[in-house]
Amino acid sequence: MLGLGVSLVWLSIFSFPDQKLHLIFCNVGQGDAVLITQGFSQILIDGGPNDLVLDCLSRNVPFFDKTIEVVALTHPEADHLTGLISVFKKYQVKTFVSGPEGSDSGTYQALLTVIKKQINNASASQNLKIINIYTGEKIKVGEIQLQALWPEKQWVAERVSGKGEKWELGSGNVLGAKTTNTHLNQFSLIFLLQAKNYQVLLMGDGDSEIQDDVIKENSLMPIDILKFPHHGSKTGMSEEFLQKIKPKEAIISVGKNSYGHPSAEALDLLKKSRVKIRRTDQEGEIQYNF
Repeated sequence: MLGLGVSLVWLSIFSFPDQKLHLIFCNVGQGDAVLITQGFSQILIDGGPNDLVLDCLSRNVPFFDKTIEVVALTHPEADHLTGLISVFKKYQVKTFVSGPEGSDSGTYQALLTVIKKQINNASASQNLKIINIYTGEKIKVGEIQLQALWPEKQWVAERVSGKGEKWELGSGNVLGAKTTNTHLNQFSLIFLLQAKNYQVLLMGDGDSEIQDDVIKENSLMPIDILKFPHHGSKTGMSEEFLQKIKPKEAIISVGKNSYGHPSAEALDLLKKSRVKIRRTDQEGEIQYNF
């Protein structure tokens, strides 16, 4: 028993995290999952189309840490939300961040079910907070800070319906609101991560359809790292937007697919602008340490 105790102590020591900020683009196939960690704090943005996000978490979060400070869903499509169902089952999530819009899909409804279950089973000290976030608002966990660049609150209000099923959460926060004909990609949360002297733009699936609006709502500056929107689709990025942000590197989160992602148009646009291209289907998990 003494030997077992000593082994566990040493295992815990070797698993003790450093104080660097780690930005990890998880390899989840044709989908998105971005993990940001510092010390014992984590922010997970999206969960991919499967349970591979759990492998990413197990590699990059101490095995004894079963709490995730923030989980954010950029928009309710299966290639971004499916893995979050398992995340909520395995981890205690302190805050869930999303837009108010929902989906009729069985996958999204399953996610709402596990979120409600965690709320119902939590003690007062473990209450799960649910927050809708809009342009200009910030998420701060320890030294990790994300600024929301999109969606703009009035833009959303004009495109969600008060009719049908939705989950009212108080303080103006809603999950599962019905939308108009606007495509769900256009609701995608877009975050700017500032890590020391580095600027990282995490686009979700916020493609060229809304990038003019993003430019109007924000004072965009050159960045270092871009998470290319919508897995490298041909409508993922406008040339005007790319010239505004002038990234040095672009990450394309992509896997085997029938859509032709990443498209020749997206790759050519990045090459034309001399942006270094990195792809999870070629490199696997991609990590930056700041």
